[in-house]
Amino acid sequence: MQRLYDFIRRHPTGVDSFWAVLLFGLSMLIVASDAGEADAGTLDRLLAVPCVVALCTAVALRRKWTVPMFWLTVGAGVYQLVLGPPANLYDFAMLVILFTVAAGDVPRWVSRTALGIGLLASPLYFARFGVDKGPGTSSVEAVLFTLFVMVPFALAWVMGDSLRTRRAYYAQLVERNQRLEKEREAQAKVAVAAERARIARELHDVVAHNVSVMVVQADGAAYVMDVAPEQAKEALQTISGTGRQALAEMRRLLGVLRTGEPQESEDYVPQPDVEQIEVLVEQVRAAGLTVDFEVEGAPRKLPSGVELTAYRIVQEALTNTRKHGGPEATASVRLVYFDDGLGLLIEDDGRGAAHELYEDGGADGAGHGLIGMRERIGMVGGTLDAGPRPGGGFRISALLPLKKR
Repeated sequence: MQRLYDFIRRHPTGVDSFWAVLLFGLSMLIVASDAGEADAGTLDRLLAVPCVVALCTAVALRRKWTVPMFWLTVGAGVYQLVLGPPANLYDFAMLVILFTVAAGDVPRWVSRTALGIGLLASPLYFARFGVDKGPGTSSVEAVLFTLFVMVPFALAWVMGDSLRTRRAYYAQLVERNQRLEKEREAQAKVAVAAERARIARELHDVVAHNVSVMVVQADGAAYVMDVAPEQAKEALQTISGTGRQALAEMRRLLGVLRTGEPQESEDYVPQPDVEQIEVLVEQVRAAGLTVDFEVEGAPRKLPSGVELTAYRIVQEALTNTRKHGGPEATASVRLVYFDDGLGLLIEDDGRGAAHELYEDGGADGAGHGLIGMRERIGMVGGTLDAGPRPGGGFRISALLPLKKR
């Protein structure tokens, strides 16, 4: 049954042609059978043939060329009124065409015109030929009969118009569903891009900071290996500890990526927060960079996103000082607790970074640390100001609000 239904949907003109042929055959049988009636003349039968052909053709091609077939049907009706072939079975095609026009994808004025012509068909026909209901038929009965014959035309249009409305509603639902699907795909792509950016920031912060500490310590150990073995040993221990810390943070990050939830195993370190900034500063000091650390205001627990952002900004700023400040650079880290947020000020007196690194991100892909800072601060609704200090060196100033604006 489903195959038959699919075939009918794929070949509408073929199905209509089948019914048109059937209507043609029955109509021609009726026209021919009128030969036995005394009041059926040969001329009337001959005049009925073109009308049968026109109406059956309109039925066959009604869905392929709806508007032209409608006007062909109107022409057949006018032909009947003028030349006088009697109404018969083939006039059922007028109801079919009226239904098709009302249900089809045609201009609205055509549909309304079809309704008007359909309602006028019965009065015009009976005005032309009269109502033959017997010798006792009154004028009121004739009018009522005429109105009764108009009902099928009205019903055919109403049924077609209702089908048109349902199709339009279904098409709207399909279009809306497709639009929502596209919006979901777009949102998914945005979410994926945001997640990739977050992962890239985390990897950059973890790898860049810890590897830079290890490089500095390794260079120092190689320099004093022969003259101060104990210092070289301490540097190697620092490298080992920093490497383990980097591995632990990488495991934490990979654990979050795999499961989507923070890991609580002892193999994973907790997410960095503001309290660990002091530990970070001590680590940087141990790597050879002089850092002054100061906290103003009453420390308190902040939202996890703000705490992680503050830690990563300080981490990246100190990493940049080691990379760009020069061997004699010193830095200062200042945390200020406000009523509505947390302020960060990280400064150094080194040589500073190249202008393109903090302004445009670098044509060669450099400057990703500062780009990551801006992205992190933007996610919590904060502000960032990064650039060279008037007296030399580099300054990073950030304000992290407690609530995203």
